Amino acid sequence: MTCCLRRRPLEFSVSGASSSFFFRPLYLQRSPEAMAFASRCVLSRFAFPSSHPSRKRTNSADSSPPAPPSYPNLPCKRSFGKHVSSGSPKWRHWNLEVSQEAVISTTTAKEVSLEIESTVPPSARFRECQDVAGLPGESESTTTIIVVGASGDLAKKKIFPALFALFYEECLPKHFTIFGFARSKMTDADLRCIIGRTLTCRIDKRQNCSEKMEQFLGRCFYHAGQYNSEDDFAELHEKLKKHEVGRISNRLFYLSTPPDIFIDAVKNASNSASSANGWTRVIVEKPFGRDSDSSAALTKGLKQYLKEEQIFRIDHYLGKELVENLSVLRFSNLIFEPLWSRQYIRNVQLIFSEDFGTEGRGGYFDNYGIIRDIMQNHLLQILALFAMEAPVSLDAEHIRNEKVKVLRSMKLLKLEDVVIGQYKRHTRGGMTYPGYTDDKTVPKNSLTPTFAAACLFIDNARWDGVPFLMKAGKALCNRRAEIRVQFRHVPGNLYKGSLGTDLDLATNELVIRVQPDEAIYLKINNKIPGLGMRLDRSTLNLHYAARYSKEIPDAYERLLLDAIEGERRLFIRSDELDAAWRLFTPLLKELEEKKIAPELYPYGGRGPVGAHYLAAKYNVRWGDLSSEY
Repeated sequence: MTCCLRRRPLEFSVSGASSSFFFRPLYLQRSPEAMAFASRCVLSRFAFPSSHPSRKRTNSADSSPPAPPSYPNLPCKRSFGKHVSSGSPKWRHWNLEVSQEAVISTTTAKEVSLEIESTVPPSARFRECQDVAGLPGESESTTTIIVVGASGDLAKKKIFPALFALFYEECLPKHFTIFGFARSKMTDADLRCIIGRTLTCRIDKRQNCSEKMEQFLGRCFYHAGQYNSEDDFAELHEKLKKHEVGRISNRLFYLSTPPDIFIDAVKNASNSASSANGWTRVIVEKPFGRDSDSSAALTKGLKQYLKEEQIFRIDHYLGKELVENLSVLRFSNLIFEPLWSRQYIRNVQLIFSEDFGTEGRGGYFDNYGIIRDIMQNHLLQILALFAMEAPVSLDAEHIRNEKVKVLRSMKLLKLEDVVIGQYKRHTRGGMTYPGYTDDKTVPKNSLTPTFAAACLFIDNARWDGVPFLMKAGKALCNRRAEIRVQFRHVPGNLYKGSLGTDLDLATNELVIRVQPDEAIYLKINNKIPGLGMRLDRSTLNLHYAARYSKEIPDAYERLLLDAIEGERRLFIRSDELDAAWRLFTPLLKELEEKKIAPELYPYGGRGPVGAHYLAAKYNVRWGDLSSEY
């Protein structure tokens, strides 16, 4: 499978009596067919003399290295999957070491390739080396994933299916075990039965699906215990040791629990169930507090038992394909980076809408509201990725440093730049849809917003004066998450008369659809065919489903794999969290202290009218209201 080696470049060494070459990097599959193809590709494109300190020349008499051969630029990489990430600093390297007794005296890529294919023994041994962080080889270690809160909805609907998808793609370590931990009294068989109902294979890969499910479920176990009981975690530790059978143990705890349980679970896991000879990491789900003070207290509590590099604060929106593609779109396409500033961009819109209410989650949601649930994390993280300066490299710390700079440059939110709303009961098409306060778990006089729109500004040289508009809501007319970039009007436009009076319709717009139906659209002005000079706005589109045949992995798959590999680029650092809460805490306190009532809007509508007035205040029209894209 291509995904499993997305961070594992191959280092290929061929040593002979008269020549020695060192090849890197090439992303490939583990299959013999892929290895044969790799030999041809590497030797025809990436060969160069060995300079790696660990390589020893076999012919000591030959003290001068040969000149680098010049080979044609063959399309060797095109057969590999799109999920390869060449930028990750935490690559895990695969070495193929082949010793040749015969002298390689060839001078062309074709001859060298034929010589390799004829002399490489079938028993060529793969050895997985330590990664950059110094992790032990896979053959010497085992990884255990402990899902704390295994009986909850998140674990059943997202975490276990994501782990199975990684297993199906052969992305998980060779030696791994999954343990569920929760208060519910269950057996291993009970957990497997619950998990089994939620597992599915990819649409494009159905081979041996049931067999793979059985293999996966055979590695799933359960231990019942209290989150605040050190003895229960000690018992879990003993079970884990039995499954680790003397190997170096790496342990990943996923806290799929309410936030008030985090500290107890981390304390007991750290004291009684952490790894003695490998790494221990903890994934923490949002919400990360309710405001600056509670977030700081949570961070302080976690850091009593964990180092910052052990804490993986997960925001699953950062694992979405189009969100991860943001930096690729901007920094690897010359046409976009020069336009990515206030000189050319008129406004940026970050839109999140759901076509359903809080059914079944009203009690939880009422404690947080849409601002804490969506805007302060999902949308703000996307904004930071969108607006950041180019990082020094794709190293996790370099990227997060730039995101923090953006968040710290943002002006504090003002109440007059915010609109809140709450959906009400509505009858449409003979059906009656309940209002937010019709939920039995929600107080009848609740002022918790289910909709919010806000205008934010970044006080730096690149974005000064550009309004960043956020909009998030439940029970709206459609389900979507997207970024809309509206560019400035063409100054002195020669075709102004052909565009009509509505210049907004003539605005160039870049739309990045995060969900559903991932796509990128670019709206341009174009002449309508005919004898006259009439212009129309046309759309250039990259629709992922039409362009790529592979099913896009779920965000949890990518983030779980990153956590296992120690890649922190898509996880939130504590100073990012502090900067985010600094923006929203004063606003939230003002809303609650003044008891500002949200504007009501009908279930299935477009949201409160106030959101349109807010956009008009900054001469902006919401892009999702006037177009199908």
